[in-house]
Amino acid sequence: MSKLPTKADILDWIAANPTLTAKRDIAKAFGIKGAARIDLKRLLKELEHEGHLEKRKKTYRDPDRLPPVSVLQVKEPTPDGDLFARALEWHGEGVEPIILVIPRASDPALGEGDRILARLQVVHEEDHNYEARLIRRIGSNPRKVVGIFAKVSEGGRIKPIDKGSDKEWMVAADAIGGAKDGELVEAEQAGPAGRMGLPRARITERLGDPSAPRAVSLIAIHQHGIPDSFPDDVIAEADAMKPAGLKGREDLRDMPLITIDPSDARDHDDACYAHPDDDPKNASGHVIWVAIADVSHYVTPGSALDQEARKRGNSSYFPDRVVPMLPDRLSGDLCSLHEGVPRACIAVRMVIDAHGEKISHSFVRGLMRSPASLNYQEVQAGIDGAPNDKVAPMMDDVIRPLYAAYAALVEARKRRQPLNLDLPERKIVLAEDGTVKSVNFADRLDAHKLIEEFMVLANVAAAETLIAKRTPLLFRVHEEPPPEKLESLRETAEAAGLSLAKGQVLKTAQLNRLLNDAAGSDEAELINIATLRSMTQAYYNPENFGHFGLALQNYAHFTSPIRRYSDLTVHRALIKAHGWGKDGLSPEDIDKLEATAQHISDTERRSMMAERDTTDRYLASFLSDRIGAEFGGRISGIARFGVFVKLDETGADGLIPIRSLGNEYFHFDADAATLMGSDTGIIISLGQRVTVKLIDAAPVTGGIGLELLTLQDAELPAGSGKGRMGRGTRPKGKGGPKRKAAKAKKKDAKTKRKVTRRRRNG
Repeated sequence: MSKLPTKADILDWIAANPTLTAKRDIAKAFGIKGAARIDLKRLLKELEHEGHLEKRKKTYRDPDRLPPVSVLQVKEPTPDGDLFARALEWHGEGVEPIILVIPRASDPALGEGDRILARLQVVHEEDHNYEARLIRRIGSNPRKVVGIFAKVSEGGRIKPIDKGSDKEWMVAADAIGGAKDGELVEAEQAGPAGRMGLPRARITERLGDPSAPRAVSLIAIHQHGIPDSFPDDVIAEADAMKPAGLKGREDLRDMPLITIDPSDARDHDDACYAHPDDDPKNASGHVIWVAIADVSHYVTPGSALDQEARKRGNSSYFPDRVVPMLPDRLSGDLCSLHEGVPRACIAVRMVIDAHGEKISHSFVRGLMRSPASLNYQEVQAGIDGAPNDKVAPMMDDVIRPLYAAYAALVEARKRRQPLNLDLPERKIVLAEDGTVKSVNFADRLDAHKLIEEFMVLANVAAAETLIAKRTPLLFRVHEEPPPEKLESLRETAEAAGLSLAKGQVLKTAQLNRLLNDAAGSDEAELINIATLRSMTQAYYNPENFGHFGLALQNYAHFTSPIRRYSDLTVHRALIKAHGWGKDGLSPEDIDKLEATAQHISDTERRSMMAERDTTDRYLASFLSDRIGAEFGGRISGIARFGVFVKLDETGADGLIPIRSLGNEYFHFDADAATLMGSDTGIIISLGQRVTVKLIDAAPVTGGIGLELLTLQDAELPAGSGKGRMGRGTRPKGKGGPKRKAAKAKKKDAKTKRKVTRRRRNG
């Protein structure tokens, strides 16, 4: 009888042979025959129950995701009381999933460090992708902290940099690890968490000087676990690459495919060109070419570059730096469609009619040479009548035909009615030393919209081609809002004197009607924010559930393979579908497509959170020398602990603590998102105009503290002064009338019992 493999042997085999994962394949690999197959089946079942494997049909595979029941470690509560947890049983290779614990009324209170057994459900929210329900609590484990080290006698202390965390950690002399005073460090809990005194920690890594302005993004990168250095083998593989030649490609070098990007762009994924269609059957129609960098030529399936790109999932962008998905040799050089140099590309030729409807499209694998790398501002200036020396020679043959094709696409867009949110993009401008020079709101030019429309059309063409050729791919999915979020939006609209129709299949046109009705009014920003919050988070999936926001049934990301692994996957699918080479979608790629979709959705969310934290810190730094200044703003959030305000000048979000809101107790209504004064009856709600005073701005954490001066241009009326601590906290002192009545009743009952006893004894 053959020796039965260990569980580790089986997992190693499946990892090395992802296309040979049926039970018979595993049995054959280990020479298992006869009755021993029963023992193998038992081992596979155990691995499945333990969450190491997932059975699909007759094959087993590493799930690269969490099992439905998992052991979690509870993290420190957020300022609004939410509990997130870390998965201790996660066996994936990439970024850890983000898990929100949803407590029930009957659940025991959970605290930081608690280990729990929980049932998980996959969700697609902005700040988490799993929700956990407690099964039972099983213990606790040491936690990690990132903070600033302060040297004290015979040891030191760590002040955490996490927003809302004011608990310091004690570090013993033998646990400092060489850290210097004022240095940014990472540490872990040392010993059990005691109830008395500061918790103890040992420093595990020194991270540098936190006072340097450019350390702001470094803090976020480290906190969120974004890989910011490439392994040696990845760099070596990239450095060994040579530019692609013409062999096996269509020669597009004479086509004036131009790139249009931000003025500070370091890489150029996409180029475009348009001209009138010369087909008499399509009078006044247009031909649009979109060429995308052929990253798949350099990053081949299973290579070190591929594994690292998948691990990162996407590039992460910060005001002072980019953490790229690919090494500079590729992202900034060989894969970037630079001006005047031959570059490999995958291009799509799309024919649209005079009204912007796509008639046909076809893909080619080509070699291009862009005649110009332009930025949005200079292209827009050209079409507005003020071309510079670089743009002027291209106006007639390149720029105007692009805008003519765009005008047709605008017609089609109006008929399609994608969601039309009006939320200005905030741009932080840094000085050379890394300090914040200014905070601006970026202009939305027609040049931006032109490129967006061309890219959307190309993404649709990619999805349609792969569907037609029955080739697996990753769709970009955006599901419609869930009923409860839609109802919340409807209530917000009604409170603003607007309406959102009920009892019909939701379409983006209905939401656009609401946004149009609010446009130009005081409620416009509120309705835009509320509509955005009602949306689900977009994600990647091998199954096609459509893109609600764009009002498109078939949509896949194809246009940014330098910075998104999803697009690289779609490129490989196109190569496979057209038979262009051996660097297309591999069987291993196809086998783990679902896991890849989950993973890159997670990395995208991770980058968004890191970028948001960095922006908060830069804004706090920018405002830190204006303590005491007054600002106008609008209420953007209501919580039981206070009110969030978005400042007009910078778009920064600050908090007015509930303890400073007037001289009365405030009742919090979570469903209506309001606070109501118990004495005055005043209601504080979303969208109200306020004037606030800046009382605190902490660059290290990104926290901004505010004091309310006026609400809707009026001062808050004074309350009685009772119960001003807020919801769930009893006021100090003798209490209100109900509490006094309860005490009196209790005293009367006590007196009555004494009288009764005396009578019995007498």
